[in-house]
Amino acid sequence: MRNLRDRVAVVTGSASGIGRATAVALAERGADLALADVDEVGLRETARLVEAAGRRATTHRVDVSAREAMEAFAADVLESHGRIHVVVNNAGVSVTAPFEDHSLEDFEWLMGVNFWGVVYGCKFFLPHIKAAGEGHIVNISSLFGLIGLPTQSSYAASKFAVRGFSESLRTELRPYGIGVTSVHPGGINTNIVKSSRFTETASGQKAKVIRSFEKTGWPPELVGRRIVEAIERDKARMLVGPETYVTDYAKRLVPELTNRLVDRLRRRMGL
Repeated sequence: MRNLRDRVAVVTGSASGIGRATAVALAERGADLALADVDEVGLRETARLVEAAGRRATTHRVDVSAREAMEAFAADVLESHGRIHVVVNNAGVSVTAPFEDHSLEDFEWLMGVNFWGVVYGCKFFLPHIKAAGEGHIVNISSLFGLIGLPTQSSYAASKFAVRGFSESLRTELRPYGIGVTSVHPGGINTNIVKSSRFTETASGQKAKVIRSFEKTGWPPELVGRRIVEAIERDKARMLVGPETYVTDYAKRLVPELTNRLVDRLRRRMGL
């Protein structure tokens, strides 16, 4: 989509971090926003920023892991805005735990938000994007959609799944003029680590991981700008952060370096 002016964009997980930065970046390109999150206070602040950019914003309290809620959300957006062109499935959560200590309940919770939230966002909004005659879907994967780290089995599983799902969906939707992008940020300074669930065996790592992200993490505004670029250039994948590029190249070109990269990332993140 070369032109975002007067288009309608949906962003989940938009109360803070990458979601908020993406919403503002889209507004600065002329799009109106439908903002979704479970944090109503954060949603109102994001809406204020969108409106400060001169665009309209509606806020919707939505649990993306709930099928019925997501179906109703799509209907609400259509009623409020009349049409839908762009969907950014950004909402995400994390769990830090050695797999042996990782509860199945936490695994299911994470997959509900990180994977099923993406599936629902695509399923229920796709008919409206088709009806608009043009559009783009952005699904947020991760550096951990390229490589798996210890204590991140559920998160990596969800982000690898998002990557594969997005690649398949892109080939299906190409004949309809609808683009699909899988976004792979590296270490971004957002609230996801602070809100992450840590098991007792991993709880001692939390403060160190938070400090690492605050010290070396890239600003979410960088990701927001790159997402807009991906939409406008119809990119299949968007890598964000030098560590993501290095990991991607190493995995494909020099596979034996993968273990060294894993160790380096593990130490950086305190895992």
